[in-house]
Amino acid sequence: MAIILDGKKLRDKILEELAQRLEKYDSRPTLAVILAGDNPASRIYVNNKKKTAEKLGINSVVINYPSNVDETTILKKIEELNNDETITAILVQLPLPEHIDKFNIINAIKPEKDVDGFTIENSGKLFTGIKPHAYPCTPRGIIRLLDEYNIEIEGKHVVIAGRSNIVGKPLSQMLLARNATVTVCHSRTKNLAEITKTADIVVSAVGGKIIGKNMLKSGCVVIDVGIFKDENGKTRGDVDFEEVSSNASYITPVPGGVGPMTIAMLMSNTVELFEKSFV
Repeated sequence: MAIILDGKKLRDKILEELAQRLEKYDSRPTLAVILAGDNPASRIYVNNKKKTAEKLGINSVVINYPSNVDETTILKKIEELNNDETITAILVQLPLPEHIDKFNIINAIKPEKDVDGFTIENSGKLFTGIKPHAYPCTPRGIIRLLDEYNIEIEGKHVVIAGRSNIVGKPLSQMLLARNATVTVCHSRTKNLAEITKTADIVVSAVGGKIIGKNMLKSGCVVIDVGIFKDENGKTRGDVDFEEVSSNASYITPVPGGVGPMTIAMLMSNTVELFEKSFV
């Protein structure tokens, strides 16, 4: 039976460490979050981020805009936040309304305040082997979880299902930097099962249940990033947890695996950007 990679337990450990780090400072970081539209899931995510930040003593500012907000309004607000010395980290909650160009918005953020690590400068640094101001939160959380359980990365074959700019692409670069051999699969990949069967570590980030026991070799490590509601309203991931856990060596649950680690890494990034502002 697979060992559970407990993201909640590790998140709590990391948050406690961050709180202790902040105790030595007279001032506190401030995380500014821009939320545009009325996406229910986005509101839940933003509320969770705000609550977690405030528990740590991190100031949190949420700027809400209606769905019909124009791009110029958001750009002006980002410029204002960039120039505000009390703001140490800026996050734009995705997705944005369809009429807004997310790349314009994200790249308006000052790289030194880009807590998600999504700007072209930070992405470019990551892809060229230079340390960015911040690493994307979900990939960083995945690697931190592997390290916590002493799961070797160097020399291992990692198959990532999903090529998003948020998870798949940055994670591939971070794993390559750790000397893993990385294969990135996606919706147009043929014979996916034949590829995943060769993996020592499988990371699924496609948002729909596709990974079963027959797609994996015995003893592999399984990281499930996907999250959705099934026909019964139950929260599930990309992986058939009950089936795969009998065959894998380690596996993340959904919920309770990668999700808590993403929040923990967001808080880590916020604290680190704050500390860098003193240098």
